Amino acid sequence: MNLNLKDKRIILASKSPRRQELLKGLDLDFEVQLKDIDESYPNTMAAIDVPAYLAEKKANAFRDQLNESTIIITADTIVICKDEILEKPKSKEEAISMIQKMSGETHTVVTGVSIQSINKSFTFSDHTEVTFANLSTEEINYYVEKYQPYDKAGAYGVQEWIGYVGIVRLEGSYFNVMGLPVHKVYEVLKHF
Repeated sequence: MNLNLKDKRIILASKSPRRQELLKGLDLDFEVQLKDIDESYPNTMAAIDVPAYLAEKKANAFRDQLNESTIIITADTIVICKDEILEKPKSKEEAISMIQKMSGETHTVVTGVSIQSINKSFTFSDHTEVTFANLSTEEINYYVEKYQPYDKAGAYGVQEWIGYVGIVRLEGSYFNVMGLPVHKVYEVLKHF
């Protein structure tokens, strides 16, 4: 069964190829639009609230494009390990350091999503607990060198080599860790 959205123009405001792939998995027609958004957030904000805050901030940048038939979908993903937000690494050294922090530990992946039309607005987040095996320095270096995960929160992609060899437990949505909790997106889109 498909959603009754054939009269709607859906815009995914994300350059993430993983989010685009996941939304395609819902058999939806959509277009991708991008805007440069200031992704700062109040430093007093609880880490778990940051992705929903940023997703809504991104969606609000498109408010002037919304009309009766347009729906905007935005998202933001962070990794929280030992109360520290691990965003996208800025260097090879930072990527290695992030994965070393998560090695042998459980971290939380939080994706915030905002879905808006001119008349409706839903913002939510989803959380997944991910446990990594103890990874050797060689394994971490191999992954970072070969996959260059600089566009990924926490410096890793669950669907890549490190996910195959390093994740020993996952509690919650696998797709949330990829960057979009599509089961929740589908439920919300039923209201449009």
